[in-house]
Amino acid sequence: MATVVLVTGGTGLVGRAIEHIINTEPENSRFGRKSNETWIFTGSSHADLRDPEQTRKLFEKFNPTHVIHLAALVGGLYKNMKYKLRFLRDNIHINDNVLHTSYLTNVTKVVSCLSTCVFPDKVTYPLDERKIHAGPPHESNFGYAYAKRLVDVQNHAYKAEFGCNFTSAIPTNIFGPNDNFDLDDSHVIPGLIHKCYLAKKNNTPFVVSGTGKPLRQFIYSYDLAKLFIWVLREYDDVEPVTLCVGENEEVTIREVADAIVKSMGFQGEYLFDATLSDGQFRKPASNEKLLKLIGGFEFTPFDQALDSTVKWFINYYDEARTGMTG
Repeated sequence: MATVVLVTGGTGLVGRAIEHIINTEPENSRFGRKSNETWIFTGSSHADLRDPEQTRKLFEKFNPTHVIHLAALVGGLYKNMKYKLRFLRDNIHINDNVLHTSYLTNVTKVVSCLSTCVFPDKVTYPLDERKIHAGPPHESNFGYAYAKRLVDVQNHAYKAEFGCNFTSAIPTNIFGPNDNFDLDDSHVIPGLIHKCYLAKKNNTPFVVSGTGKPLRQFIYSYDLAKLFIWVLREYDDVEPVTLCVGENEEVTIREVADAIVKSMGFQGEYLFDATLSDGQFRKPASNEKLLKLIGGFEFTPFDQALDSTVKWFINYYDEARTGMTG
């Protein structure tokens, strides 16, 4: 039977990574494209998923049997704090339209992408799948976080009432080629890569905000892509699964910056501005459930993955999302 996989948000960081893996892994690989599969990667130019009619037309056009749902209204800390209602409503509409249209068109399976921001602000570590609804999320992004939590609630409701095979995955901090490198609205790794690039280009100091001491788990987008393909093909439980490296693979922000400096070949002044906030010291997540289920998975070593990302950014600077004009 032919399989048609529709990837919403397919032009973003994770969508592009899935497209890369599907197109480069051999067919006999666990993660390669199968001979009976068609993969379709769509972005906002194909349909506004906040609109139920446009969502219906998208599904009518491609007739997917499977959906990886990555599309979302996303933004940095400032935007999340300023537009709480917009982030809540737009994402609720996007998710509801994709899930309900999937149900109406008899899609075999849907895998939705959540975020670690769904976890409660006050929680015991490590984070794991059982703690999602154990308290309110952090105030700074509660609109986005509640909209993402609701996907888990909807998945359970669709399964209970209609038997739908809808599930979700929770990745930790993602980085890789095709990331958003806009200095005003990026996450830590792409932001630091762009900062270091400009410091080298302009012969100015490379200044990292904070002390560099906080710890984070980062997952390379190409590794995450493989895990999403695994979830689509092999994981059929409605309960979410966390996709991340182990707690023992946390790295400090200083180690991240050091690796960027090395990869970029930056030889100028390099310092940390300890007057600026460090944010949360650490928020480790457990990948125990993932490893138990997948039966072994080799993550790309952090330095190797970071070096690949830096090289991609340098080679494709003019095409990258940098927020720079002219």
